[in-house]
Amino acid sequence: MTYELGHHGDTEVGGGLIDLAVNVRHEPMPAWLSRPIADSLTELRAYPDGRAATAAVAARHGRDSSEVLLTAGAAQAFVLLAQALRDAKHPVVVHPQFTEPEAALRNAGHQVDRVLLRAEDGFRLDAALIPDDADLIFLGNPTNPTSVLHPAAEIAKLARPGRVLVVDEAFADITFRDGVEGEPESLAGRRDLPGLVVLRSLTKTWGLAGLRIGYLLGPAELLPRLSAAQPLWAVSTPALAAATACASPNAIAAEREIAARVAAERNHLLRRLAHVPNLTVAGSPAASFVSVRLPGADKIRLELRERGYAVRRGDTFPGLGPDWLRIAVRDTAITDAFVATLTDVIEERA
Repeated sequence: MTYELGHHGDTEVGGGLIDLAVNVRHEPMPAWLSRPIADSLTELRAYPDGRAATAAVAARHGRDSSEVLLTAGAAQAFVLLAQALRDAKHPVVVHPQFTEPEAALRNAGHQVDRVLLRAEDGFRLDAALIPDDADLIFLGNPTNPTSVLHPAAEIAKLARPGRVLVVDEAFADITFRDGVEGEPESLAGRRDLPGLVVLRSLTKTWGLAGLRIGYLLGPAELLPRLSAAQPLWAVSTPALAAATACASPNAIAAEREIAARVAAERNHLLRRLAHVPNLTVAGSPAASFVSVRLPGADKIRLELRERGYAVRRGDTFPGLGPDWLRIAVRDTAITDAFVATLTDVIEERA
């Protein structure tokens, strides 16, 4: 089956639709973030200098600056890895997940092997499914689109000398678990696992998709290869200001508050979806979105558009198909109105 790997949720929105297709928060930017971004506009005559932002990100994760590479969003990191690691003999992408890693690999000439996690298993990772000779592995945690959070211990089983293990943690800062301090199951601070590369995005939680800022954490001996594939001054001065601000104690505390709120809003969405006819939720959602299986979802999505709601189609994700939709977590009022509309559409089609 051929998948549209270049399709993204932003193509679903527009025309006054309520956006449940894009996993970017819609809340106003806090002053501690907007102010340094605005102030940086007075410095645009100078070329970007990423040293301070790199040091701030390194300090946040208890790493050395040599283990941090700032990128123009996490998507750029996929391209850098695919281009710099052309010598990889057996790249593997664990699906369902964000399609850009596979697209980047294929565009760089790699022959990609897919490992498909199963709905019957809750889309949970089983390290035993990964071929022993895989020398470049991509997986998400929590995974887009399934919202499944894999145990860090299970992912760690995949790390070994001679292998690069890439974990996309674009949504890790919005995960929450009662009784757990910080980000559950994150590997961002692990320096002991050989070949581990962790990707982070600042665009989702802080609504910075248009600014393009993220970073890569990995072994100091690997990062120069990735940096060499990166264009000069790849990260703009305003994006560097955002990276510094988002690594601050204020930001980390705010993330934890947001993560707890998103968890509550997600649980409300799940409670409402539990009463929708013929609908099944994928796995145990842990991020700011959920995926659902619904007979006729491809047609239901179009009918939802007619009634003012944009949701993400699931048939572009390897391992899913036309009966899948991804729904972003929003506030309870939007959720209630959306689920009522969804239920009406299903019942009218019965």
